[in-house]
Amino acid sequence: MNKTLWVFGYGSLIWNPGFVPEEQALGRLKGWHRSFCMTSIHYRGTMRNPGLVLALDAQENAVCAGVALRAKAGEEAQVLSYLRARELVSDAYEERLLPVALADGRVVEAVTYVIDPANTQYCHHPLEDQAQIIARSCGKMGPNCEYLYNTAQHLGRLGIADPDLDWLAARVRHLAEEARG
Repeated sequence: MNKTLWVFGYGSLIWNPGFVPEEQALGRLKGWHRSFCMTSIHYRGTMRNPGLVLALDAQENAVCAGVALRAKAGEEAQVLSYLRARELVSDAYEERLLPVALADGRVVEAVTYVIDPANTQYCHHPLEDQAQIIARSCGKMGPNCEYLYNTAQHLGRLGIADPDLDWLAARVRHLAEEARG
């Protein structure tokens, strides 16, 4: 018998998990903050023109709201293998098993991908700089702005407030309009 596999989604795993979960529930992870603190050189940028993607950055007293996804029984190994190939494409993320408080009161241990602050892809930019980078970057998975827009849109649909992402989405749209003339 396989152990139940929960995965915590805070960015693209919310809108593109890459597997069909048996269950999904809103969840909260204490001690972590969703942030565009990881340069993307594979999916949403390149080595010459890095983009930015979301990562969980450790922060005292922070709480990140997201979605906990439970893999179907019997598919745990396949899902974990897929996630590792996707999320650990570089060594910027660390895979952790962290407690996620679900909206219904349960607490589950969920596989969670967090940033390694010692990694060279770890970064901190002011919001305006983030917007400028996201507006101009593109990688093999498409424009960086699509990643931002999808994440902000899906968080909104779930009722999860993230003022920084909302501001970034509006600012990047404005930058795109300016670029079109």
